[in-house]
Amino acid sequence: MPQNVLVTGASGGFGALITKALLRDGHAVVGSMRGAQDRNRAIADELTAAGAKIVEIDVTNDASVQSGVDAAHEAVGGLTAVVNNAGAGTLGLQETFTPDDWQRVFDINVFGVQRVNRAVLPQMRAAGSGLLIHVSSLLGRFVLPFLGPYNASKHALEALADNYRVELAGVGIDSVVVEPGGYGTAFHEGIMQPSDQQRIESYGEYANAPAALMEGFGENLVGEGAPDPQNVAEAVAGLVKTPAGQRPFRTVVDELGMAAPIEAINEVSAASTAGIYEAFEMADMLTLRTQQ
Repeated sequence: MPQNVLVTGASGGFGALITKALLRDGHAVVGSMRGAQDRNRAIADELTAAGAKIVEIDVTNDASVQSGVDAAHEAVGGLTAVVNNAGAGTLGLQETFTPDDWQRVFDINVFGVQRVNRAVLPQMRAAGSGLLIHVSSLLGRFVLPFLGPYNASKHALEALADNYRVELAGVGIDSVVVEPGGYGTAFHEGIMQPSDQQRIESYGEYANAPAALMEGFGENLVGEGAPDPQNVAEAVAGLVKTPAGQRPFRTVVDELGMAAPIEAINEVSAASTAGIYEAFEMADMLTLRTQQ
């Protein structure tokens, strides 16, 4: 059944690919972004030509999120699904990120998702159905050095999505997570750097380690045989078309050898969660499948 879907962060990275994949499958899609009339005009026009509706949303601003979601509702006659894709990456020694730096990252990757979900959920609850898709990362399940605030924000996002899974299943709304590995998208171009320059300099030569790691890692994401970000878009499209209540909570998408170990972590987590809920006599709240 065709869905009415809002995709946040549609201006680049996975967002544009997800928007196009959903349009191809016959869904009504609203893509949100900042700067649709200026810096992102080209991609906004491209997605519009493909059949998407475009709305302005800054996920760090309450009023912007509410007005954008209202416009999206009006554009497609009510939203039935949301893809929380907007996000920001980080690169640097964790100590050198100030609390303000951390606030900026979480304001996009975590609080922004909560803003969007809060804006769309009243209508979904009234309808008794809906789908929240959260684009997380393999780094929501383990950590890599020099990506500290990003790692933490994705772990927080996973918890946010999991709590929604439990609380909303009883009212007919699915909350799921997509966990991509490394892909060569524009995401890396806007990566956030730490702002405490004095603290960075105090590390001496080791301060160059984050950039060296990213350079080496980035070589695996470009050229012939590089991971195809279209696979992430297809995973999202597959979740949208899967019947309600039958969607796995976590979907791993990776082409660099991390899928099997992350799926093993997810399997253990699902079994442990089921056991804990059984012990607390709350197993009936886990109405979505526990298989990952």
